[in-house]
Amino acid sequence: MKKSKILQAGAKAGEALQIQTSPIHRILVVDGDPYICHLNAEVLIRHGYEVNAAEDGATAWEELQANSYNLLIADQKIPKVSGVELLKKIHAARMALPVIMATKTLSTRKFSLLPWLQPTTILRKPYTFEKLLGMVKNVLHQTVRVGDDFTGTVATGTGTFMAATPDRLMIHRP
Repeated sequence: MKKSKILQAGAKAGEALQIQTSPIHRILVVDGDPYICHLNAEVLIRHGYEVNAAEDGATAWEELQANSYNLLIADQKIPKVSGVELLKKIHAARMALPVIMATKTLSTRKFSLLPWLQPTTILRKPYTFEKLLGMVKNVLHQTVRVGDDFTGTVATGTGTFMAATPDRLMIHRP
């Protein structure tokens, strides 16, 4: 990892603190509105994230199969494959990928009947860029690295779930 030197307020140059810079997080943004999709991607890029964008669910699914991502931000109402259908595909493929579902209206009934479909969090539209960035930061902070010997998903009756791949463990608490 790269190391950077920073000075604590009032410290002398010889008393620099060592910090580790964060790895670049890869995010896939999916929205049927090209303008919203582009704006969200641009804001995330300007804040140091590596971002790819898709304007429909089928393209997003192809992208998820071809590349590794740390986060998916998907609108519920996207062409070809809906946000919920994308969640089903992710689950069926056993991908441990945190998902922020951006939506104006989303039936919680579907999630109560199929709790394994629950996205990591829901971002209600309309939203501010500050809200988007805060949610992205919080979700990525919940993702931690683990060893090579655990892969799977664990759900509890409280709504908390854990999902793991050989290199990532996600813990979501509602």
